[in-house]
Amino acid sequence: MKSVKDRNGNRRPLLSVVDDDESMRESLPGLIQEFGFAARSFSSAEEFLSSGAVDETSCLILDIAMPGMSGPELHQELKRRGDEIPVIFITGQKDERIRARVFEQGAAGFLLKPFSDVALLAAIKTALQAI
Repeated sequence: MKSVKDRNGNRRPLLSVVDDDESMRESLPGLIQEFGFAARSFSSAEEFLSSGAVDETSCLILDIAMPGMSGPELHQELKRRGDEIPVIFITGQKDERIRARVFEQGAAGFLLKPFSDVALLAAIKTALQAI
């Protein structure tokens, strides 16, 4: 499993959050760190792709609807490049067609905003077991 060193020099899996919603980018990394993982956040798919974090990311928590490249488009681009990162999609849109489509394309999880800490941790554990 991919990992990065934290401030104490310990290696931890990196979970990257890509969401155009600033409140999600600010709150999720802290919660993820409380779970014992390293976390980084990005405001767009393009920012994530150009960051260098792709090669370090063990799991991607990815918003579905974003300006520019959408979450599902980023997922497809990563697969096209050979980067098989487990993806947990998050969205505020309650649409079963979207949920079914992302699972057909290989999503590791799907959470409807707002979601609980327990649901997020369960989705992360499931996604990391897929590695």
